[in-house]
Amino acid sequence: MAKVSSEALGNESIGKLLIRQALPASVGILVMSLNILVDTIFVGNWIGSTAIAAINVVLPISFFIAALGMSIGIGGSSIISRALGADNHKKALKTFGNQITLTLLLCVTLVILGLVFINELIPAFGGKGDIFEPAKIYYRIVLYGVPILALNMMGNNVIRAEGKPTFAMVSMIIPSVGNIIGDYLFINVMDLGMYGAAWATTGSYMLCFLYIFWFFVFSGHSELKIDFSHFRLDLPILQEIGSLGFVTLARQAVVSVIYLLMNNILFDLAGEDGVAVYAIIGRMLMFALFPVLGITQGFLPIAGYNYGAEKYKRVQSTINKAILYACLMGCVVFGLIMGFSKEIAMVFTQNEAIIERTPGAMRWVFAATPIVALQLIGAAYFQAIGKAVPALLLTLSRQGFFFIPLILILPNYYGEIGVWISFPIADVLSTMVTGYFLNREIRKNLKQD
Repeated sequence: MAKVSSEALGNESIGKLLIRQALPASVGILVMSLNILVDTIFVGNWIGSTAIAAINVVLPISFFIAALGMSIGIGGSSIISRALGADNHKKALKTFGNQITLTLLLCVTLVILGLVFINELIPAFGGKGDIFEPAKIYYRIVLYGVPILALNMMGNNVIRAEGKPTFAMVSMIIPSVGNIIGDYLFINVMDLGMYGAAWATTGSYMLCFLYIFWFFVFSGHSELKIDFSHFRLDLPILQEIGSLGFVTLARQAVVSVIYLLMNNILFDLAGEDGVAVYAIIGRMLMFALFPVLGITQGFLPIAGYNYGAEKYKRVQSTINKAILYACLMGCVVFGLIMGFSKEIAMVFTQNEAIIERTPGAMRWVFAATPIVALQLIGAAYFQAIGKAVPALLLTLSRQGFFFIPLILILPNYYGEIGVWISFPIADVLSTMVTGYFLNREIRKNLKQD
C-alpha cells in the first residue's frame, strides 16, 4: 500500500493531488505557527514584553542550526522524490541514511560552538540591555534540543517526499500541542518564567522525534527501510544533497542575518519596543502565510516525482495550479491583516506603546502578500527538479538581494518607516525576477513530454 501512495504522485488528478498534499502541510504549518503564536502570547502576558524580544533574539541562532536539518531534509527529499519516480529505490535508501548521518554530525558540532560563544552571539543578534539575561536563559536550554529539532525537520521532509502528507502533518502537530501544554504548566502553573518557556520548547522537540522514529522504524508505512550500510557517507550523494540543501540553508542564513540587522536597527531607532513590534510581526509572518506555505510544501513532491518520471505536462499543470491556489490564499490573508491589525497586536501585549506602533508596520509588511505566492512556488520548482543554482539565486532574491540592501539604505532617509516599506518593495522586485525565470524555464523545458 505504501508503494501505491508514492506512485499516485504521477497518476492522480493534479488538482485533487495538490489539495491532498497541501491540506495536511497547511494544517501542520498552521498548528506549528499557532504554537509559536500562542507561545509568544503566553510569554508576553505571563512574563512580559521584554521576554518576547528575548525569544526573538534567540530564534535566528537556534533556527539556523536546526535549519541544517531542514536543508538536508529538503535537499535529500528532492533526490528521494525523483529516485522513487524513476523506480530507483537503492538511491532513495542510501540518500535517507546519509541525511541522518550528516544532520547529526553538523548540528551537534554547531551546538557545541553555540554554547561556547553564548556571550558573544546574544548581543550580536540584538540581545542588549534588559533583553540579555532572559535571552541567555532561553538560548542555553533551547540549544540542547536543537539537534533533535534538526532531525525532526529532516524526517518531516522525507515523510512528505514519500507521498505521506498526513503523517508529516501529525509530526508537526505533536510538538506544537506539546509546547502549548508545556507553556501552560511550566509558566502559568509552576511559575518558572523563561526557564519554563525554554523547557516546554525543548520537550516538544523530543515528543516529535519519538513519533518520527516510530514512523520509519515500527509503523510499516514507510518505503525507506534502511540498514547500517546506508549510514556510510557517500560522496556523490552528499554533493547532491549539499547543492540542493544549500538553497534552504542559505535562505535561513539570510533570515538569521535579517534578524540580526532588524533587531539592531530597530533597537537603535525605537529601543526594546521596536524589537518587540518586529517580534510580533515576525510571528504573524510565520502564522498568517500558512496556507501559501502549505501549498508550496505540497507542490514539491508532486513536481519532483513527475519531473523524475519525465511527465512534463503534469509538472507544468502542477506549477499553474499551485500558483493559482496560493495567490487566492494570499489575497485572503491580505484582507484579514489589513482589517484586523490592531486587534492582532492587542492579543500579544497590553503595552499601549507597542499596540499603537504595530498595526501600521504590520500593514506595510503584508502589503504585497497577494503576489508572494509566485515567488515562493517559482523558487521551490527549481529546487524540486534538482536545479540548485537557479533555486539558490531565486530563493535569495527576495530577502538577500533586495531586502537587506533596502533596510540598510531606507532607514537612513525615512527612519523607522523605511524599515517597514522595505518588505513590500523587496516582495515586488523578487516576484518580477522569479516570474521571468520561471516562464523561461516552462517555455524551454516543459513544452514536451
